[in-house]
Amino acid sequence: MPDPSDSRYRSTAAEAASQPEAAPEAARTPAERNGERQERWIDRLRTRLGLKSSASVRQNLEDVLEDNTPASDGFSPEERSMLRNILDLRESRVVDLAQPRADINAVQKDITLAALMQTFEDAGHTRLVVYDDALDDPVGMVHIKDLVKHLFTEAKKATKKKRSRAKADARAAEAKPAEEIAAPRRETARATGDLDLGAVDLGVALASTRLIRPILFVPPSMPAIDLLARMQATRIQLALVVDEYGGTDGLIAMEDIVESIVGDIEDEHDVDDGRTIAATADGAFVADARATLDEVREALGAEFDPGEQVADEVDTLGGYLTVLAGHVPVRGELLAGPGEFEFEVIDADPRRVKRVKITRGRGLVDKPARGRRKDEEEQAAAAAAASTPVSSPMPLPSLPDSLPAPASQERQGPAAPEPTSPDIRKAS
Repeated sequence: MPDPSDSRYRSTAAEAASQPEAAPEAARTPAERNGERQERWIDRLRTRLGLKSSASVRQNLEDVLEDNTPASDGFSPEERSMLRNILDLRESRVVDLAQPRADINAVQKDITLAALMQTFEDAGHTRLVVYDDALDDPVGMVHIKDLVKHLFTEAKKATKKKRSRAKADARAAEAKPAEEIAAPRRETARATGDLDLGAVDLGVALASTRLIRPILFVPPSMPAIDLLARMQATRIQLALVVDEYGGTDGLIAMEDIVESIVGDIEDEHDVDDGRTIAATADGAFVADARATLDEVREALGAEFDPGEQVADEVDTLGGYLTVLAGHVPVRGELLAGPGEFEFEVIDADPRRVKRVKITRGRGLVDKPARGRRKDEEEQAAAAAAASTPVSSPMPLPSLPDSLPAPASQERQGPAAPEPTSPDIRKAS
């Protein structure tokens, strides 16, 4: 029996007296017993996963995924990657996943159906943005399924009208001689066959049809997970990213958000363009301007170092060249990069760079004039010469004593003899 004078005994007795007496098993309700079982099950799950009860479940899961021993937690590498992407999606914004404005394929609302079909073929997308006067004035989107359905419906209507006319012609031809009945019968056979797609008017404007569907408008700072929930609720899988002035800044689809979780999704219509950077036979590299700086560094090596300041401002090779030149480089422009690398713009338009050739140590560009074109250098030299202060006038060179006679004097007659000095007369 413990000694009552012991301090440990007194503290234990005080704690026992302060705690409420546990209810007997028979006095507890079924809901309380189920709640305790659930809590014990959660505790066992945390124990198996090695989760600490002091931290949040999210933090514990992040710690488990950062561990490099996948066999200990039972997650496969694919599951670990997807779980990391799901956790990172909380920090992703719409602007991080959206396509830039320059890559948006859009059509004007007055475009004909024939031109719309051609645009769908060239773009390779199932949805296209529709605008009124400019891309900053969007009115909705058009889906290729709606276009196909419209063509099929119009073809059925045209075929039905042809069948009605053919039947009327056949009834009217019953009273005619036998030799005049063959032609209406052939027309009836053609009208009752397949759909006549040639009867569809493809010159109709898109705005005169009911093919334009609504589109979502979201700000760049909107969380991607919130946009995904909104797309599920509205059943609209395309959204335009608009800036603070209402201008179009980019385009994002539900597929872009899903791909940020599960990786790239390609179907049978997607064409594999290969790597964004490819080596050539002469030792150079041909790169897509949309290649990231990390991809360029991986292909060229550690010698390609754009600098932390530039890497914080831009993400792609095209953006790096724009910062390097101070303007949008034009086709054929040469730029000197870090180290011995030089860049030649192979393809570009007034808005962006498309393809770049990267060489090493060719000496095509003068290093001190980095990022300057030849015409810019000439303009800079002319401006420097114009800004140089004008000094005192230089003395004119002395003229010889005797000058040849002008041509006008030779035509008028012989010139008068020049006077000679005394010294010359004495010498003669």
